[in-house]
Amino acid sequence: MSGAPLDTHRLTRAEKLAYGAGEFGPAMAGNLVIFYLLYFLTSVAGLPAALAGVVLLIGRVWDAVNDPLIGWLSDHTRSKWGRRLPWMLYSVLPCAVVFTLHWWVPGAGDGVPPGKWTLFWYFVAMTFVYNAVSSAITVPHTALMPELTEDYEERTNLVSFRSAFSILGGIGFNILAVLVFSWVQDTRHHYLILGGVCSLVLVVTVVWCVFGIKKTVLRREALLADRTAAAPSLGMGAQIRIVFTNRPFLFVCAIFLCSWLAVQLTANILIYYVVNCMRLPESTFSIVALAVMGTAFAVLPGWVWLSHRIGKKRVYAAGMAVWIVAQGGLLTLQPGQTVFLYVLAVAAGFGVSVAYLIPWSMLPDVIEYDELLTGQRREGVYYGFMVLLQKLGLALAVFLVGQALGAAGFVSRLAGEPVPEQPEAALAAIRFAMGPLPGIALILGLVCVYFYPITKDRYAEIVRQLAGRKLGGNLPNR
Repeated sequence: MSGAPLDTHRLTRAEKLAYGAGEFGPAMAGNLVIFYLLYFLTSVAGLPAALAGVVLLIGRVWDAVNDPLIGWLSDHTRSKWGRRLPWMLYSVLPCAVVFTLHWWVPGAGDGVPPGKWTLFWYFVAMTFVYNAVSSAITVPHTALMPELTEDYEERTNLVSFRSAFSILGGIGFNILAVLVFSWVQDTRHHYLILGGVCSLVLVVTVVWCVFGIKKTVLRREALLADRTAAAPSLGMGAQIRIVFTNRPFLFVCAIFLCSWLAVQLTANILIYYVVNCMRLPESTFSIVALAVMGTAFAVLPGWVWLSHRIGKKRVYAAGMAVWIVAQGGLLTLQPGQTVFLYVLAVAAGFGVSVAYLIPWSMLPDVIEYDELLTGQRREGVYYGFMVLLQKLGLALAVFLVGQALGAAGFVSRLAGEPVPEQPEAALAAIRFAMGPLPGIALILGLVCVYFYPITKDRYAEIVRQLAGRKLGGNLPNR
């Protein structure tokens, strides 16, 4: 029996919009975490910087188990709604509730600051639960992407929709933050309001995504199940071992981790940089972040167009080169040079746009390569590891920043207190985390993308072999 031909069905614009919408709400919530959680813990809740970094690291260590496990479970879920959609639909309300509680400080309303260990364990618990339920949304959603289409160019377009909604989520969140900071005078309520609104948007957009793509997802899952029916089923341990013998996947992991580490380092330290090094108000931070995210969104179609013509690897190299120059400029910027701050933020947006687009568009090609080798579809496991890497990038970034600030004597404060004068060592640590540290990660990413082996021609060959090979026949060598 010959393998079923690859599906040539084209997605409608409504389906692409629905799939992208599934990223919008999680992106709003994720941007609140990325840009503000460390700052919230140290400068609103009053948790020491070193402990705040540990809070977030503990949550990401849990993700090391949680994300691949959810990916594997979603691969093996069987229901009338398919493999992925039930996870998204049933997790969204618990996720919204826990995320809102994440931005509440216990005892703060009584005027009596809670002890640091009470705060520490409360936020550890909230981070632990939130990471679990958010993974039950994000891992299945990302794993749906290669299932929706097998066309090489359309996949890049679909990733561009996902990336556009992700960036729009960041833009929408920062606009919301500017409004909340301007309209709400009590700083203790800023983050709770932001968390509540982001949670509401999360519910609406995830439900839109589920119902908007349900028909195509079920049709595609039936086709893929028929195509891989003859392949033997493997346990989770065996599947993970195969994943880590997939050489192109290891390169994608390295490219993604380097890119995302740079994104997370910049995002987490930016508010400290704006407030303490540039001596600007907290509200200015959201405008700077808007400059980065707005640019990333505006140039995204151009990067997609360019990737079709010169390839993903060259687009990645171009975007990272611009970003490295911008990070170097931020290292030397001084108070009063606000115009240059915005210019460099715009330049960084070019690189951030590529970091959202290219690694995610490479991953589906890797999954087809895996199917060619093994005859199985393991989107959940692969995307589980990618989401894990995304979170590990965040965890490593906030842990490094938290420990560096703590070691440098960074002075924490409670909401409503004036911004304290920071020691020179703390300011130097902020500048190092803003410039050289992300730059090193980006250079390593450039090295990895140079050696990435799947080109457009190689992927076309993989597609031809998948379409023509006999199920159960000889598998190609790695």
